[in-house]
Amino acid sequence: MNSQAVKNNDTPSTSERILDAAEDLFAEKGYSATSLGDVADRVGIRSPSLYNHFRNKEALYEAVLARLLADFTAPQRALESGPVTYERVFEWLEIIVRQHHANPNLARLLQHAALSGGPHTNELIERLFRPMFQTGAKIEGEEVEVFGDAGLQPWAVMAFNNLVMSYVTMAPMYRDLLGQDPFSEEALENQLNLIKSLLRAVFAYRGD
Repeated sequence: MNSQAVKNNDTPSTSERILDAAEDLFAEKGYSATSLGDVADRVGIRSPSLYNHFRNKEALYEAVLARLLADFTAPQRALESGPVTYERVFEWLEIIVRQHHANPNLARLLQHAALSGGPHTNELIERLFRPMFQTGAKIEGEEVEVFGDAGLQPWAVMAFNNLVMSYVTMAPMYRDLLGQDPFSEEALENQLNLIKSLLRAVFAYRGD
């Protein structure tokens, strides 16, 4: 399931169909293992037709990343647009988790990029994760370090992102052990409850 929804029942353009197919394939196979022929086959067009919309595979990959980043960084921008309260942090957390459940392609694409690379990986990391790595956040007007030690902040961010994103890449392996679809609403609520409990424990550890 990709991130481009058809609005108002309009038929998606060829460019949108190409982006949808490419997003799914890059998430399934990674950048190196995906060819423009694969994308064309999935869209149902001839390979040369792709060049009417994207000049090469790297440009297509870049467009896929830009669309995913626009979707997944929007909640972070919204959080930064006003006073950051504990309530808003938990709301942001829930939105992010639900986004990854609704569209696991970003997490899967990132996993491929981490293992086998791909163009614009550094840019992807900068745009998606750099804001979270900034030490010292103002919550309800107070400058805080979540762990009281600025040196642990990056490790906390990595741990949080791993917890959220590895779920959508690894949970299908545990389907039988879980006894339910890991992408069901019930499973989503269980994951949210776990992450919120861990975050509450962190805040309690700080004495908040």
